[in-house]
Amino acid sequence: MPQPRELRLGTRGSQLALWQATRVAEEISARGGPTSRIVVIKTSGDRLQDAPLSEVGGKRLFVKEIEDALLHGEIDLAVHSSKDMPAILPDGLVIGAVLPREDPRDAVVLPVRLDADTTPVETVDDLVALLGRSPSIGTGSVRRIAQLSRLFPGARFTPIRGNLDTRLRKLDAGGHDALILAAAGLRRLGFESRITFALPAKACVPAPGQGIVAVEIRAGDEVTAQAVAAIDDWDAASALAAERALVEALGGGCQTPIGALAAPASGGEIELTASVVALDGSRAVQAQGRGLLTDAAELGRRVAADLIANGAGDILAEARRAPGAVQGLQP
Repeated sequence: MPQPRELRLGTRGSQLALWQATRVAEEISARGGPTSRIVVIKTSGDRLQDAPLSEVGGKRLFVKEIEDALLHGEIDLAVHSSKDMPAILPDGLVIGAVLPREDPRDAVVLPVRLDADTTPVETVDDLVALLGRSPSIGTGSVRRIAQLSRLFPGARFTPIRGNLDTRLRKLDAGGHDALILAAAGLRRLGFESRITFALPAKACVPAPGQGIVAVEIRAGDEVTAQAVAAIDDWDAASALAAERALVEALGGGCQTPIGALAAPASGGEIELTASVVALDGSRAVQAQGRGLLTDAAELGRRVAADLIANGAGDILAEARRAPGAVQGLQP
């Protein structure tokens, strides 16, 4: 099958999005594929920087315009942080490949002065002792807020948006006692040294897809599919399939407190840990499961059924009725 001379690669224009797009382009080229021309597409999420995501439509605002361009043939592939993608893709689009997963955990970042003046934080208990029970924490994620409310019952949570360096400047200027950010983004952009403590999954289960870069293509576009297949990472793809299947089975929206993390296990298997937590942290349901890598999606559906059997459905129904809740399937 002949290869195109050039692929048009659609992406947002943020620091992290451009890093991801450039990495995908480099990986395709390094494996003998065509060169890629990066096409920056401004999304609704980029234009609405001052409003909390829960009030303006959720994370799908970061992918909608890019997916529209892909459907209309204006680009050949799209690169996303997979946690921003809807659990059910628009008709005609599929995930063609994913890159190897970076650290999926949530990271605690302290102000520079405070971080320099304290002893290392090695456990969750160390973190609670350092910040106290009622710190000011910068995050707009209902998943993080729900889980962290169990550690910090009196915490004040405030949305913080913008490029990573902007968020860090606001933190260092005294805007918050701590930020909670994805460790993957910090590492990819060279800010690994700012990670004070990576939260273990048993304390804060990450967002489904966190740390995975996904390449979205048109269904039936065999030329592009062949070009991106060479960069697909099987372990990350299996983990993402399990996590996305769980979210779909739960009917979870982008502003519902669902955590899910799958990882390869021994014997060609994969293990999935998932949680659903009430918005105020008052109730939590967790489930785990293990299955073959080749049956990752079925594992996700099975663990979702266990969560529902233990009361997750009621928690999610309450979350959807909460003021500002955003409907629509999305992790």
